[in-house]
Amino acid sequence: MNFSLSEEQKMVIESLRRFLDAEIEPQFRAHGDGFIPREKMQKWTQQLTEYGLIKAPHSEEWGGFGMDWLTHLMVFEEVAYTSLDIAIPGFINCVGAELICQLGSDEIKRKYLPDIISGDKFISMGISEPDVGSDVAAVNTRAVRDGDYWVINGEKTWITNGEYSDLLVCTCKTGEGQISHILIDREEHGYDVSGIKKIALNGQSTAQIFLADVRVPVSNTLGELGSGLRNTLKMFEFARCHMAMWGIGIARRAMDEAIGYAKDRSQHGKPIAGHQLIADKIATMATHIDAARLLTYRAIDKVQSGARADKECSMAKWYGTEMAVTATRDAVEIHGGNGVTREFIVERLAREAIINPIPDGTTEIQKLLIARCLTGVQAFR
Repeated sequence: MNFSLSEEQKMVIESLRRFLDAEIEPQFRAHGDGFIPREKMQKWTQQLTEYGLIKAPHSEEWGGFGMDWLTHLMVFEEVAYTSLDIAIPGFINCVGAELICQLGSDEIKRKYLPDIISGDKFISMGISEPDVGSDVAAVNTRAVRDGDYWVINGEKTWITNGEYSDLLVCTCKTGEGQISHILIDREEHGYDVSGIKKIALNGQSTAQIFLADVRVPVSNTLGELGSGLRNTLKMFEFARCHMAMWGIGIARRAMDEAIGYAKDRSQHGKPIAGHQLIADKIATMATHIDAARLLTYRAIDKVQSGARADKECSMAKWYGTEMAVTATRDAVEIHGGNGVTREFIVERLAREAIINPIPDGTTEIQKLLIARCLTGVQAFR
């Protein structure tokens, strides 16, 4: 890999950073921690899409920029540095658009892809259920064939973009031992949504989705019947790279906040940045952030080459997310008592980091996947 940014990448990141600092950061700080209404979130998402948040890796045929996933992840890091609440809806749209690009019929692509990629519509990925997390094969949501329609019943939970969503990619059983993806249009087919309050990231939407006798045309099936598990695992590769970059973005912001504070704050006659234990924390943060970024770059490079990358993506996700927990905690400690107050954003970053290791496979799941790749021995049943 060439680790130097191309001129195009430099231009994208520099222009995006200026826009985020001048426009998005002040608006987000003024909004506070409360839920961001759909209209405001859509406006910000559409603005950031013009800098590549959703458009970067997707074909120009559907309104994308035809760039690559590495550039998209660089864009995602910059937005996450400013606000994860604003970055996450675009990340879900980007991965959802990729699933439809790979599996959707021509009709489905024409109908939905341009609006998903532009940010005019929000998509959600419906995998988790109240009793089903990491074991995707155990989903209980069922789709029963009735002529040219599926009749779907079930409940999904921890669904990002849920309250905003216009579309839901529903992972469900379509037969005995058969997992499939079905695209549900909220306006045409209907489903009910209820928001979930969390320790952090309450600006964006995480929700439960309830499906009661939802009738969806069979033509809305994505990919071949029974291919849902395989396709979900492939999408996890993209998602885990994003989760790693989520950690990198907030850890980098926490480090920058800690450096600024350590240079301004004096104790015992000198800035605390000059105290050895503070310097050690900052140096460790910087090194771990760079290590996580390199793991993530390697993983996404392998994904977009078409090679199997489950081990590399799991390594990046595990390291990047757990690194962020440590880095943000150290940033809080460098701020001392001020670090636990709402006046300084490091307390928010620390709360966001705690969530990071859980979605798209916990740290423990990532370790089992890595070990399986190395030993060939199945850790799951």
